Amino acid sequence: SFLPGLAVIDTLGIDDFVTWLRDGWKWIVAAIVVCTAAALVYSMAAAPRFTVYTDIVIDPANLNVVDDDVFTNSPQRDAQSMEVESKMRVLISRNVLARVIEDLRLTGDDEFVGSGMMEGIKALIGLGPDGASGQESREIAAMRALSERVEAQREDRSFVVALRVWTEDPAKSVEISNAIVAAFEHELFRSAAESAGRVADNMKERLDELRANVTQAERQVEAFRRANGLQSSVNGELVSNQLSVELNAQVLEAQQRLIQAQSRFTQMNAAIERGQTASSTVFDSETMNALRDQRNRLQQQIGSIERTYGPRHPRMISAVSERDTLDGAMNREARRILELARADFVREQASFDAMSRRAGEEKDNVFTDNAAQVQLRDLEREAASRAAIYETYLARAQQVAERQQIDATNVRVISRAVPPKARDWPPRKIVLLAAGAIGGLMLGTALAIWLGLWRFMRAPRRDWNGRPRQAELRTMA
Repeated sequence: SFLPGLAVIDTLGIDDFVTWLRDGWKWIVAAIVVCTAAALVYSMAAAPRFTVYTDIVIDPANLNVVDDDVFTNSPQRDAQSMEVESKMRVLISRNVLARVIEDLRLTGDDEFVGSGMMEGIKALIGLGPDGASGQESREIAAMRALSERVEAQREDRSFVVALRVWTEDPAKSVEISNAIVAAFEHELFRSAAESAGRVADNMKERLDELRANVTQAERQVEAFRRANGLQSSVNGELVSNQLSVELNAQVLEAQQRLIQAQSRFTQMNAAIERGQTASSTVFDSETMNALRDQRNRLQQQIGSIERTYGPRHPRMISAVSERDTLDGAMNREARRILELARADFVREQASFDAMSRRAGEEKDNVFTDNAAQVQLRDLEREAASRAAIYETYLARAQQVAERQQIDATNVRVISRAVPPKARDWPPRKIVLLAAGAIGGLMLGTALAIWLGLWRFMRAPRRDWNGRPRQAELRTMA
């Protein structure tokens, strides 16, 4: 048959493998030499790789530099994680990398714009990697090369993002890492500014409509006044309605004061129920401010004592007791302020009720054109309401426009990139040579065994002395 050795393959022993290795020693030596030489050539020809790391804290909550900011912050953990993941994608996005390429002029760096054989052929015909030409092809090549050298990864259960950058030069790696961080911060600010700008533009468009509504409402008031012959006094008000208007104004003022007093009382009551008397700014008094200052200083001392002596030290126990005393004093002061706010609220409620009753009584004393005056007041209130809305939008639009100039992104670099002591790849020459020698030994050994096994299946079997094996003799007999 083609492989007669298959019938007696079970007769193989250790001596056969030893014989094959002895006969194939040349292959083993040749494999070791070839693999070692290949490792040596690779260690001399391979481009070095120097990796640097930058740790960045990306807080999902922006800095609250403006009351009622354009952007809302979600307290939910999942939403915060998605916000950090989104900003991490921005960190290695093409917009950021394109800015780095432009700032550092990487289109002229041979490491990022290769000069291999295929690139040379494409350059001769004026084409880039994707059929582009000229500067565009170099930017695409630099973008691809930089994208392969940049990686960002968020650590588990934290807002810390590790930026990894590698190049063939340690100083260049640090420079690119710093440039990416700077471009990332600029991109976040530009994105927030553009969003605020869109909001401001939309509000300005709405302002034109609100301005037209105010003008129309004021014209309706004047037209109704002329149509009904309602004359005004020296100060511009109807004589018959002067007192009523004054009372209505007082009612509105009393209502505003009532709303403010009620809101202040509600905030204080909610802060006390939530135990936020120490941090809530609604409790404002000299005594409360002094107690807050004392508690803040005492809290710093507690932290220092705990780090120095531990939580069971007598000084620590005394300081904690003193803090509890201050908390009790703050709670008492907060309740005292709450009682004052309650009294203000009750007083404003009584004042508002009295004003409302008096205004209702004065309505019976108007002239015979009461119906026209009532309608006139409705038109005036409508015009005043539209004017108030317009002024609110106008102030808000100006605030949003100013928000474009404020960088509220909460991004901090906690560990800047430093030049590495050694390259990451390739390994040291002695390690590559040892790996090449071991690989050659394994390859040569496998080749020698394979050749011996192939001869065993094709050629007659002999023992160490060249005589036929006993098993073969019995088979042949």
